[in-house]
Amino acid sequence: MSLRRLLIISLGNPGQYKNTYHSIGHMALESLQRKFSSEQPAFASSRYGKKSVLASAGPTYTLLQSPTLMNVSGPWVAKAYRDYLADEGLSPEEVGLVIVNDDLELELGVVKVREWKASHKGHNGIKSVLASVQPAPEMRLARISIGIGRPEERDRSTVSDFVLSKVSSHARSVISEKSSLGLMDALVGLENKWR
Repeated sequence: MSLRRLLIISLGNPGQYKNTYHSIGHMALESLQRKFSSEQPAFASSRYGKKSVLASAGPTYTLLQSPTLMNVSGPWVAKAYRDYLADEGLSPEEVGLVIVNDDLELELGVVKVREWKASHKGHNGIKSVLASVQPAPEMRLARISIGIGRPEERDRSTVSDFVLSKVSSHARSVISEKSSLGLMDALVGLENKWR
């Protein structure tokens, strides 16, 4: 069977932490939707994985913003993926699952495709997803990292304060302009690979 859809889920935090660096994946998906709005409908509240989520369901791409706290996002991602397959009547070969997340190791705005089983490098959201979504040979899985840069100090509290700080207007414009295009290129590359 050939690939028919991509289920693209961004990781982040809800509520007061929605506009922080840890939620840059959500911002990248929003920028992607705006750039390609002729094919990709606006985000609206919908239900996936038994939770209310912001979703943009187009003919090829279904974009979802994980509604859970970053560090425990795995169980919801696994349920949303299973439910999506069942609801759409599609097999794992027909749906690529792509996780979009922030990455301290990359410069701001840089987009990088990572193998599913690549190291989580201490990213608790990715750690949770990898523990919850067990790959099978027929599954098409990938991760896309969006760079947020790293503070000079590398101690845990400085890094934690940084990822939970508000995104600057400069960073937001970099994500809007650079990352949305990089994300689109990465998705097209995955589609070509999986087809």
